[in-house]
Amino acid sequence: MTTKLNTGPIRATTILSVRKDGRAVMAADGQVTLGETIMKHKANKIRTMYDDQVVVGFAGAAADAFNLFERLEGKLEQYKGNLVRAAVELAKDWRTDRILRKLEALLLAMDQEHTLIISGTGDVIEPDEAAAAIGSGGPYALSAARAMIAHSALDAVAIAREAMMIAASICLYTNEEIHIQEIQQGETHD
Repeated sequence: MTTKLNTGPIRATTILSVRKDGRAVMAADGQVTLGETIMKHKANKIRTMYDDQVVVGFAGAAADAFNLFERLEGKLEQYKGNLVRAAVELAKDWRTDRILRKLEALLLAMDQEHTLIISGTGDVIEPDEAAAAIGSGGPYALSAARAMIAHSALDAVAIAREAMMIAASICLYTNEEIHIQEIQQGETHD
């Protein structure tokens, strides 16, 4: 089964998750653009949820992402922190609700056990690899992270930082103001 994510209008960011040696890390750049203009350099595109047990990053329209953050947080509360169930229920709502269907964003969510990409077309994808990424710089960061996971002794935080710096050197919509959030043993560390 082939799934195509509609990532046409979703650019202007890079969100990356990395898992290595029991550590779960999410990184995001800080650049906000409007068309071809940089509007902000140090935006935080990552949020923690459910008593800091879930980290979520977004690519796409910020207002749409905040709407989805709130809805995902509600689903996490409803399903007692079960990220997979909450994501599936959010994706169902996103796909069937007339207002939600117009939202242009992708979410990358992770807890200690799962990493999920959630799209507005109803997709909930759990990548097979130890890294996942969304946004315009996502493919660059993902490639770099996969190589470092396989061929370096760097830890998850260092891999995320280096992969994001590589993406920033290639993608016009990604900057070097990197924010990293780690989940470790039920707690997050910035």
